[in-house]
Amino acid sequence: MTVVVKLGTSLVVGPSGGVRTGVLRRRAGEIGAVVRGGEPAVVVSSGAIALGLPHLGLDRRPRSVPRLQAASALGQSRLQQAWERALGREGIQAAQILLTGAEIADRGAYVNARNALLALFALGAVPIVNENDATATDEITFGDNDALAAHVAILVRARLLVLLTEVEGVYSRAPGTPGAELVGDWSHGRSALLGDASRVGRGGMRSKVLAAEMAAAAGIPTVIAGGASASVLDPILAGEPRGTRFRGSERELSAYKLWLRFGKPSAGRLRVDGGARRAVSDEGRSLLAVGVVSSEGRFEAGDAVELVGPDGTVFGKGIVSVAADELAGRPRGLEVVHRERLVVY
Repeated sequence: MTVVVKLGTSLVVGPSGGVRTGVLRRRAGEIGAVVRGGEPAVVVSSGAIALGLPHLGLDRRPRSVPRLQAASALGQSRLQQAWERALGREGIQAAQILLTGAEIADRGAYVNARNALLALFALGAVPIVNENDATATDEITFGDNDALAAHVAILVRARLLVLLTEVEGVYSRAPGTPGAELVGDWSHGRSALLGDASRVGRGGMRSKVLAAEMAAAAGIPTVIAGGASASVLDPILAGEPRGTRFRGSERELSAYKLWLRFGKPSAGRLRVDGGARRAVSDEGRSLLAVGVVSSEGRFEAGDAVELVGPDGTVFGKGIVSVAADELAGRPRGLEVVHRERLVVY
C-alpha cells in the first residue's frame, strides 16, 4: 500500500519567494520514516510557478499562459532540487514525475505512468509529482494539484491521501471568525464554508474538498490537515484525530473502472429509458441503442460518455462503441456500451 502526500504552494514557498526549507525537512523526515518502514510514498508538490515568479520580476501569479509556463519552467528545477536536498538528508532518492491530464485520460499512458511509479517504489525512491505546467494547455490541465493528488492516489491505489495546507483542516466557517470550528469528520460537515484560493496558489479549500471526495469515492481515505508543524504525518498515519477526515467508500472497483470513472473525461451524455437503466444498473447488461432516448455532445467510438436515467441523475459512465450520429432512430441490436466497458455509480 502507498501513502500520497500533497503540499500546497504556501507550505513550500514563503512570502519572499524562497523555499520553506524547514517545512520540507520536517515532512521529508516523516516521509523517510514511512519509506524505511517498508511502505512506498509519493509527494505531490506545488510551488514551481511561485518559485519561478521572482526570476520574472513578479510577486503574484500572472494571467498570461506563456508567463505562467515560463515561471513553471524556471521554478520546477528549483522545486525538485529542494526536495532532493530534503529527502537526501534522510538517505532517500527523489525522482521527478511531471503529468498532464492527457496522461491520465489516455489508458496506455495511464498504465505507463503507474508502471513507472511502481518501478520507483521498488527502488525505494520517492516520486515528486507535479503538473507539467510548462507544456499543459487549458484543455489538459488538472486545474489544481489537489485534483492531481487525488488522481495519483487513485492511480497507485493508495491506502491514504493527505492534503496538507496552512490551516488545520476544513472549518465550519472562515478560520479566525467567531464560532469557527474544525470539522473532524466530513460526513458531519458538508455545510462548512469553503474559502478562496491563496495569493499565489490556485486551489483553495473548495478544491481540496472536491479532491478528497473524489479519492474517498474511489475507496481512499483522505485527510485535509495543517502541514507546517513539527509532527504532522506521524499522528495521521497512527490514526489520531488530525484535520478533517473523509472516509473511503467500501465499494471496490477494478483499476480499469477506477480509470474510467475518474481519469477518462466525458465527451457527452446518453439519456436512457427506465428499462435500459435497470438492465445496466441491476442486471449488469450492456447498453443497447434501443434504450437510448437522446444524446448530448459530439463523440466518437472510444470516447467516454455519462449515462443519465429518466430522472436526470447520472448513474454511470462508459466507453461508447459507436459515434453519436449512429444512434439516430435507436436501431435495434446495436450495442452502444459493452458491460465490461462501463462503471455504475
